[in-house]
Amino acid sequence: MTEVASTIPEGYASWLSELKTRIAGARQRAMLSVNQEQIRLYWQIGRDIMERQANQGWGSKVINRLASDLKDSFPDIKGFSSSNLKYMRYFAERCPSGLIGQQPADQLPWFHIVALITKLDDPEQREWYAQQTVQHGWSRTTLNLHIKNRLHLRQANAVTNFAARLPDVQSDLARETLKDPYLFDFLGLGDEAHERDIEEALIRHITRFLLELGAGFAFVGRQFKLDVGGDEFFIDLLFYHIRLKCYVVVELKATAFKPEHAGQLNFYLSAVDAQIKAPDDKPTIGLLLCKEKNRLVAEYALSGIDRPIGVANYELVRALPEPLDTSLPSIEEIEAELRRDLESSGD
Repeated sequence: MTEVASTIPEGYASWLSELKTRIAGARQRAMLSVNQEQIRLYWQIGRDIMERQANQGWGSKVINRLASDLKDSFPDIKGFSSSNLKYMRYFAERCPSGLIGQQPADQLPWFHIVALITKLDDPEQREWYAQQTVQHGWSRTTLNLHIKNRLHLRQANAVTNFAARLPDVQSDLARETLKDPYLFDFLGLGDEAHERDIEEALIRHITRFLLELGAGFAFVGRQFKLDVGGDEFFIDLLFYHIRLKCYVVVELKATAFKPEHAGQLNFYLSAVDAQIKAPDDKPTIGLLLCKEKNRLVAEYALSGIDRPIGVANYELVRALPEPLDTSLPSIEEIEAELRRDLESSGD
């Protein structure tokens, strides 16, 4: 091994690293190209089925016949089951331009599209979730969770003083980062849980907690100690936000919002900026999570605070909206069909 290493020419390591990056990029582009071709083909098939049924009076049974004929003609290609063909028709019906709003549908995997067209009736909502999925690289599980939790109604809904306390660009991004309410129903706690119980449960479920907080949050510590003039203070939860490039102090209150809560959090932000923030970090942001709040009281309280703070509710228990009823098969049923096709082709 030593002899081989000694014969490596100068500059080889950097060239190899560059080559790996180029190969990985080409591979990713190839995968995206394959996905784009698949989505366009599915949309075209769905449009053809829809038009022939509308213009030539073909009934629904033609889909079963088409599935059988395509499977006979292309036994090695999966995805042409009658159930999936119904999704293709539904795709063309709900997205007649091949776009989800202004978002090209072929930027998304097929079953992400299926989730969007079957779980969301409103075209603007579908476009919003499609854009967020492409921007953040959501998995289908994450997309389904955000749809179920109605993220579009909660995003950028917290009461903040960001517009007055942060530069415009950072203010807009910070406002979009926060939501209201935050949903912690995955903790298994009742409405009367105490602050420490909630805090401990959030740490036990840190992955779900970070998912609910949103993209960019990195967990730093719990009960993070600050020493100010010999007195000790403890921050409930401390995070660093990668996109905002700043620390985020999160304080939990198992009561309704009170103006003095903002004063306490303002003190913590001053201490973090003085003791922890690096010179190239942006100003630390505070997030106060309360059981409930009066929005006007919160707005008045934050108007006199000199540090950027957001106030939002959290919910431990809630009633979920009823799922959208559809005659289409579930995604799980489609995937089960694909697995059976793969297993049978291996016999």
